[in-house]
Amino acid sequence: MALLKKAFVGLFMVFHTCTWGAWAVMEVNMEDRVEVFRKDTAQITCMFKSADGLGGVMIQWVYVAPPSTERHRIYYQDSTMHIVEKGTLFSDRISVNDTGATGEQRELVLTIRDVTLNDALDFICVVQGLTDGTDEGLTQLKVFETPAFPSIERVHTGISVTNEFPSKIGSCEAKNGFPRPNITWYRDNTPLQNIANEVNMLSLVTMEASGMYSVKSDLSMMVTKEDKDSEFYCEVTYLVPGGTRMTETPRINITVYFPTTSISVWVESPKGDVKEGDTVELQCRGDGNPQPPLSFYHGDEEKTADSNGVLVLKGASRADSGTYKCESWDFDTDVQTMGNTTLMVNYLDPAVVEPETRTLSLGEGMTATCNALSSLHTKAAWFKDGQQVHKGHTLTLKNAMFDTAGTYVCVITVPSIESMETSDTLRLFVQGPPEIREPQNTPIEEHLEKTVNLSCHARGYPVPSISWSSSDAQVLKSVSHKATEDAIHSVVSVKVTSDITAFCNASNDHGSEAVSFSIKAIKLTTKPASTTTTSTTSSTSTATVTSPTVSVTSPTVSVTSPTVSVKSPTVSVKTPTVSVKTPTVSPKKVKKEGSGVIIAVIIICILLLAILGSVLYFLYKKGKICGRSGKQDLTKEKNNKDNIVVEMKSDNTEEAVLLGVNGDKKLPSDQSNEYLDVQK
Repeated sequence: MALLKKAFVGLFMVFHTCTWGAWAVMEVNMEDRVEVFRKDTAQITCMFKSADGLGGVMIQWVYVAPPSTERHRIYYQDSTMHIVEKGTLFSDRISVNDTGATGEQRELVLTIRDVTLNDALDFICVVQGLTDGTDEGLTQLKVFETPAFPSIERVHTGISVTNEFPSKIGSCEAKNGFPRPNITWYRDNTPLQNIANEVNMLSLVTMEASGMYSVKSDLSMMVTKEDKDSEFYCEVTYLVPGGTRMTETPRINITVYFPTTSISVWVESPKGDVKEGDTVELQCRGDGNPQPPLSFYHGDEEKTADSNGVLVLKGASRADSGTYKCESWDFDTDVQTMGNTTLMVNYLDPAVVEPETRTLSLGEGMTATCNALSSLHTKAAWFKDGQQVHKGHTLTLKNAMFDTAGTYVCVITVPSIESMETSDTLRLFVQGPPEIREPQNTPIEEHLEKTVNLSCHARGYPVPSISWSSSDAQVLKSVSHKATEDAIHSVVSVKVTSDITAFCNASNDHGSEAVSFSIKAIKLTTKPASTTTTSTTSSTSTATVTSPTVSVTSPTVSVTSPTVSVKSPTVSVKTPTVSVKTPTVSPKKVKKEGSGVIIAVIIICILLLAILGSVLYFLYKKGKICGRSGKQDLTKEKNNKDNIVVEMKSDNTEEAVLLGVNGDKKLPSDQSNEYLDVQK
């Protein structure tokens, strides 16, 4: 095979030499560079023109690793074979494809899979024709790797502005990039440049075992007081296929030490005006860093503040008012700095009312004043029984009455400070004879044996005394007695046995007054009810008389009238039933009459009813009524009887008397449950 190949090449060269002048020249075109990311696939195109066609040319792919010029073939192709060279960097990762032809123009594409950083080489395409001669083209393969996100770290110690040499600010690092990334430092969006003895940026480049680069940059500089608020960060730039990219790190601040040049002192709390009793916080701050030792002074007296420069005054008083100084001493510069502020503790002394107590006569007047010493403007108001009665520091009262008496409270406030107030009282008495609150003019009505509570309220000064009496010349004893500074309230209980008048008598050193209470006794009332019915028959006649219902307080008597049984002849005669109803008497209030009159009236009514029943019975026996012939039925059984029953019932509150058929009167005690039989 090798002999055939050499023979073919020899014949090809001879033929090419003999016909060089008769044919066109071979022309190869390639891209200057191809750029890909690591691990991607690279495609390098070789374009050539040849009249011999693809079968009449010999193609070779080689690479060169600069700066060396030595060529290494990786691929060979002619009309009879396509060979990938073994034992090279690309033996298992390349392929060559013909993408087609346009006239004499042809394209071959070299594909490299899974590109590595070592693949960043120069690739040459060599094309040799039978008649066109030989030509070649070169493409540089560029491989890129994006670095990891950059990191930044600041120094954790403070940097003094008095340092003689640049101090390290921080470090910035970008790892595993290809080609090498670049780092630029910024301060407040302004890029920094190396300046001798002021700004120094030192970069360290490291090639990792993977062939990628890591870059670390340290920034050192002289700082000023203004740098305490500065922000520092890094910008990392790196190449990618087709361009450049940039990434910024987070921003950092540094701690700058600088001497104190001025001190501020102020009242931290409370905000606004300060009053006695408040807890006051005074704060002292210098403009240096770190804060120097601070000392507080109130006049010539040194005050103790905490480590943060805060002076606390608990329960501040007016004595705490004045100027407070705060001093610092910088041992590095040997400079003393001082600041001060003025504290005003407002006060309001207790209110003073003049006079505190006063006694007036009826119709008299007076003037009272109310004042309190204060560091601020005050207002005064007077209150009585919770209601405001006057505004101002002076209270004037005219034509005093009992209603004028009482306790007056003067309240002094500071309008500019909420809850800052004080108060004092005026106790006013109005002397005069007693005044009794008039009772109701309507007489008091109550049942007999009941109890009535009477109340009497009297005002006056000195406090009146109250006594009770009645119209029957009895002295009544109070059951309740309450007194205040200018009034008295007394209560008595009166048992109602008859109409009576009670008197309340109030008196003091200036006079007396009395009122009366009229009590009307209500006696028991009666309630008549029910009807009287009389009935007669041929064999048995029954007369029923029901007395009116009377509600009285007399003893209860229950009486039942006797039943009269009379044997009648065998002649049956029906007699009509006669019903007599007595009128119903409505109850009335009885004031002075007793129950005896009512009982007498009831007895008379019962007697009349009894007489009427006797007459009816007599006429029946004589046959004068109901067609009776006067003959008797002798065949009537012996035990058949004509009965006349007269019955009177009363309720438990009445007195009753039962009469017989002949009008004889019996006492209730003799007639209770008694029956009288009469046989003819």
